[in-house]
This record gives sequence, C-alpha cells and structure tokens, in this order.
Amino acid sequence: MAKMFLILMASSTAMLLNCKMETPVEETVSEEVAEHPIAPVTIIVTYDNNPYDERLKTAWGFSCLVRFGEKSILFDTGGDSPTLLYNMRQLGIDPKEVDVVVLSHIHGDHVGGLSGFLKENSDVTVYVPESFPRSFKDQVRLSGAKLEDIKEAKELLDNIYTTGELDGGIKEQSLIVETNEGLLVITGCAHPGVVKIVERAKQLVEGDVLLVMGGFHLGSKSEHEIQEITASFKELGVVYASPCHCSGDRARRLFQEAYGEKFLQVGVGRIIIISEEGVQI
Repeated sequence: MAKMFLILMASSTAMLLNCKMETPVEETVSEEVAEHPIAPVTIIVTYDNNPYDERLKTAWGFSCLVRFGEKSILFDTGGDSPTLLYNMRQLGIDPKEVDVVVLSHIHGDHVGGLSGFLKENSDVTVYVPESFPRSFKDQVRLSGAKLEDIKEAKELLDNIYTTGELDGGIKEQSLIVETNEGLLVITGCAHPGVVKIVERAKQLVEGDVLLVMGGFHLGSKSEHEIQEITASFKELGVVYASPCHCSGDRARRLFQEAYGEKFLQVGVGRIIIISEEGVQI
C-alpha cells in the first residue's frame, strides 16, 4: 500500500475534512502508513470535447466525477451548466451526491458550469486556487457553498490530494488520488506542464503513478516534443495515459503509439474503475 507523506512546518496549518497532510508542503520529514485498504475509485467523464457515449453532449471543456468510498468529488465543471447537468443526469449522477468541487484553473471551459451546478447543490466545499479573482469567490459564497483557497499542496479528503497551485503562466492545481494500485493524477489543462505535475505528485505522495488523465495542453507541441513527453512519462513510471480535452489529436495519437493497450481513450461518458482487479473500462 502506498505511503502518505506528511509535511510538518513551523507555521500554523489548517486541517480540512479529516486532513492528514499539513500545509504548506515543501519537504518530507515524516510518513504515515495507511492502516486499512483504500476503497476502489470510479472516474466518470462528465464533460469533454471528445465524444465517447453517443447519448451525451460534447463541448469544449472538461469535467469528471470521482467516486471514492462514500465521497464524490467533481473536478472542474466544463464550460456551461446545461451541458454538464444534462450529461450528469444521462449518466445517472445526482448533483446532490457531490460532496466536494475542485476547480483546476480560472478558464471558462473549466469553471463555466459551476454556477448552474451550485443551484442544484450548494451543500459542497469548493476548492479553488488562491489566485482566483475575489469576485468569483464572492459569487461562490453567495450561492451558499463553502469556499477554500488552495495555495500549497494538502490532503482534501482521506487519500485525496491537491498538488497546490503550480504556475505555468496560468496558475493551476491538479488532483491526486491514492489507491491500492497506485496514484491517479487528474489534470484540467496542465498549463504548468504535465510532466511537472506528475513529478510534483510523486514528490507529495509515495507510490507508483497508475494513471494520468485529463487535459495535457499539447495542441501546439511538435511531434518531437510530444515524444519527449511520452518518454518522460515512461521514465516516471506512469502505467496508463489518458489525454483528452486540450491535449490535441496529435498527442492522443502519439500517446496511443507509445502506450499501446495501456492507452485509455477518453471522451465524455467514459467510465474508468480502479480496484483490486486493476483498471477496468
């Protein structure tokens, strides 16, 4: 079972939702071993510009639901709430089942569906990068939701982590899920660089990286640059790769060539289950 790193700092820390990791995170000085098996994880892509389930609507943006034990985390909300909510209902997802919303970065194709979602369920905690505009944060609070700023890495729920704000021109956080089979890294657009994000995840939480999925932001990259990134993934021990959203067709093709059967095609409606039996699609 993966070991979780705890970071002890002299400054005061805020414990959120049974957090084990203190913040800010800068160096590892102690570790704790999970005492019980970690629950299976289900990832459901609720919004993407790539088609998969023909019942669902595609639009530019990204969102996915992560079911983990008794908790549900909505990571990003796509570009508009009608599409997001329509897709969720077609997939049998009740907005009221969501406990936590994590927004990767401020771009509209990742936060545009939030206001409509909060009209359906405001009994959530919304985690946003600290750099988000005050006006955006005020609107979230006015909806009745709880809002928490994220600057440094921390544990949001048991075995669910944020990388903290990483800067790549656009400040962005990514999600890390610790499972018995390895780490899951979910990115919004990977503006700070998808390799940098994976490296950060491995620094924060001990364990092999089982899956990296989400937007890789490689549409403007050359074939050679993308091949260097796939090689870096291999060197970092990433077992499965699932680029979608802003990754670009060239990157999806090259990742598929590099990963073969370990490449998971992702579009709206794709469901990925990680359990003791491995990765199921």
